[in-house]
Amino acid sequence: MIPPLIVRKALECNINLIAITDHNASENAQAVMRAAQGTPLTVLPGIELQTKEEVHCLCIFDTQEQLAEIQKLVDEKLPKIPNNIEIFGEQFIVDHTGDFIKRKETLLLNSTNFSFEEAYHVVNDLKGLFIPAHVNRKAFGVIYNLGFIPSTIPLFALEISRHISPEEAISLHPQLCNFSIIQNGDVHFLDDFLGATTFYINKPTVDELTLALKRKNGRNFKVKR
Repeated sequence: MIPPLIVRKALECNINLIAITDHNASENAQAVMRAAQGTPLTVLPGIELQTKEEVHCLCIFDTQEQLAEIQKLVDEKLPKIPNNIEIFGEQFIVDHTGDFIKRKETLLLNSTNFSFEEAYHVVNDLKGLFIPAHVNRKAFGVIYNLGFIPSTIPLFALEISRHISPEEAISLHPQLCNFSIIQNGDVHFLDDFLGATTFYINKPTVDELTLALKRKNGRNFKVKR
């Protein structure tokens, strides 16, 4: 997707905060952040990290410096297998206008060698926000791939897929009732924007989002029913 079109579509959907979390890659986050400059849209940099258990995890940060640190670690933990364009398609890195800069040569579809718990601690040490993604899905969801939500790390928020309500998810997986449940668009195409989760925060930062997800200090969130 082209950065200016991402920004335009988000604003058309009355969304004023998004995070760019490409799969095992983060180099395009800066382009979208720059494309959003001067608009009402805030773009937080992030990455969707795939653990060695094949669990997808949203990792959201405040700064490009934090993102560069985790990208360096992800690159070290990814198998050094080159992308086959004819089979898996292109892995472009673009500028804020959408113009081509270069290709990401390593195949991004693979799992990193981070365990789920290791991934949490890496993100936490970098002062990022760690949220297991689409936990109810059989593909790449923590419940099906691990069989449970680990109690060894202090998770407080989980994301569910777009095709189920929080109530339905909790009915199917009662252990979810102990967590804050959010729902995102998991946007791969421009028509995928959802805008289901509203945050009541003072400013668009990881700390403020964390307070909202914990419902502390007057911060809060809700998911559209």
